[in-house]
Amino acid sequence: MKMIIDKFLHDQQVGSRSEIHDLIKQRRIQMDGQKVKSFKLSVNPQVNHVTVDGQLISGQQDYYYVLNKPAGVITATKDTHNKTVMDLINEPDRRDDLFPVGRLDKDTTGVLLIMNDGKLSHQLVSPKQHAEKIYHAELTANLSEDDLRQLIDGVTLKDGTFVQADGADMISSQPPVVELAIHEGKYHQIKRMIGYLGQKVVRLNRVSFAGINVSGLNPGEYRELTEQELSSIK
Repeated sequence: MKMIIDKFLHDQQVGSRSEIHDLIKQRRIQMDGQKVKSFKLSVNPQVNHVTVDGQLISGQQDYYYVLNKPAGVITATKDTHNKTVMDLINEPDRRDDLFPVGRLDKDTTGVLLIMNDGKLSHQLVSPKQHAEKIYHAELTANLSEDDLRQLIDGVTLKDGTFVQADGADMISSQPPVVELAIHEGKYHQIKRMIGYLGQKVVRLNRVSFAGINVSGLNPGEYRELTEQELSSIK
């Protein structure tokens, strides 16, 4: 991803924009062994080697956000017809290398992680890592104790896929809301599991992903992950 060199160095906390301009004027910044003469020079941090006073500036900085996804927005980096979750990321936080971790359906709300760390993203969405996802699903009617037990024991969907919940509990009767904990992320998994029981999901909200929640965030708002949250998922 290319960017203007003064923005790149500012993102790397080398200094303020004016301080970086002074460093360029003093010819103290080099790219690929050549002195940088313009702050408008384009740099690709993954390709070019940038040094300040001979010290290499890392080209890879990881960014981690949690978004309270609203309904009506699709989980994608770009789309020609629909608003995406990336459209909710404001400047200067918006970067070409950011992407959502996993996906939430267009009408599903709640916790969505956004980052540029491909390795961590892969770990979080892998069922083998058992990253817990907790959902609150509003239903058309209450589930019985037998229904809840069946969700935990597991059900076989129409396509032959076997899925089960790590936990299932009715947390409200009016309206009927079930809390489900899963560690997989099969296509429409929650809706299909509820459908197996002859019920329908009216609204679906993910309240937690790998222990991270969106407490204090309105729909469409996001924040950076805390150091404690990062250490808990890495």
